[in-house]
Amino acid sequence: MKRYQKNDEELVALYMAGNEACMDMLINRYKTKVFTAIQLVVNDRYIAEDIFQETFLRVIHTLQKGKYEESGKFLPWVIRIARNLAMDYFRCTKKMPTISSSENEDIFANMRFSENNSEESTIKDQRKNGLRDLIKMLPAEQKEVLILRHYGELSFKEIADVCGCSINTALGRMRYALINLKKMIEEKAAYLQG
Repeated sequence: MKRYQKNDEELVALYMAGNEACMDMLINRYKTKVFTAIQLVVNDRYIAEDIFQETFLRVIHTLQKGKYEESGKFLPWVIRIARNLAMDYFRCTKKMPTISSSENEDIFANMRFSENNSEESTIKDQRKNGLRDLIKMLPAEQKEVLILRHYGELSFKEIADVCGCSINTALGRMRYALINLKKMIEEKAAYLQG
């Protein structure tokens, strides 16, 4: 028999009523997604850890003050806080974000491919590197939606909440990101053949 698991809103309400363990449960439930979302923006594990901690300090502070108004949207709210803190970091340091995994590795290094021989492995590595380079060339809004969807594993509703746009806008950005990637791949292939 499955044990009943409290939803986010129940845990938030219990935390606000004084049950500290509920915040631990929420953090453990979403730590991977939140940390990954931060890491993909800042591309530095140590900075991502600092921003992760600051994110949950702000979450706790907001809840303790009774200012939480995102009923039913806890994860998107937390990711929006994390994203804003990451962007603040770049405003302060004037750095541009790059794409990497939560282990401070290239996000494409974690893609699983069958390794048949070294020649195929080399070709696949070149494709991964080429795709990474093409993603970096996408407009920032398209790149952000692509990363949040495929690497942060957020739904389009969650992406819309994080980006502060409608679901249709998030879907449109993803569509244009894929169209632009396809176009860039075709242009690159034509250039290499011609």
